[in-house]
Amino acid sequence: MPDIAAEFLSMEIIAVAIITVLAVISPGPDFAMVTRIALARGRRAGVLCAVGIGSGVSVHLAYTLIGLGVLLASNVWVLNSLRYLGAAYLIWLGCAALWPDIRRFLVRMNALKNKDVSANTATSLPRPDQSRNRSSFWIGFACNALNPKTMLFIVSLFSQVISPGTPILQEIGYGIYIAACHMVWFGLVAVALTLPSVQARIAAIKGWIERAVGLCLAGLGIKLLAS
Repeated sequence: MPDIAAEFLSMEIIAVAIITVLAVISPGPDFAMVTRIALARGRRAGVLCAVGIGSGVSVHLAYTLIGLGVLLASNVWVLNSLRYLGAAYLIWLGCAALWPDIRRFLVRMNALKNKDVSANTATSLPRPDQSRNRSSFWIGFACNALNPKTMLFIVSLFSQVISPGTPILQEIGYGIYIAACHMVWFGLVAVALTLPSVQARIAAIKGWIERAVGLCLAGLGIKLLAS
């Protein structure tokens, strides 16, 4: 019996390890968010965003470990509330990425109506990321904490893959591993995107990449609302 239990436990650990890695590296809002933050604010901000994403997992882990995960996931109003909040947040972030272009367009339109407005006004506007006192960490944290797919992933993992008889300390260890995987993977993404060689290659299209990521975030939010 001890041998069977040990074998089952080892299979459980392997399953959690593989499923987590596959879930983390799959494209989604977190990947798009780290890409935008790293390109717009630099490596340090991108890594802080990655740490925030990993920390956001702790929200889902907390209520799952105390037994509320299945209860919350089975309530439609909870899932819908989280879906609406997450979708609104993604749409807002997407619009924020596109706001410099929108603002320049509005200023140019205003300049056409008011001849005394300098034509250079549109180009001297600060980027929202430079003028707003926002934290990259909390942006990443909110992106993951408000993601209903992360909630369903954590709840499904702990209810279907992890045995009810697994010791609580081991479950906490799983949680730390899941959070660490998010931090490491998205931290590597941020570092890779800010390498000098990569920056040199994408310098000419950096603005377009940010716009594409903004559209992607807004599109994911709209898709989440429609799902």
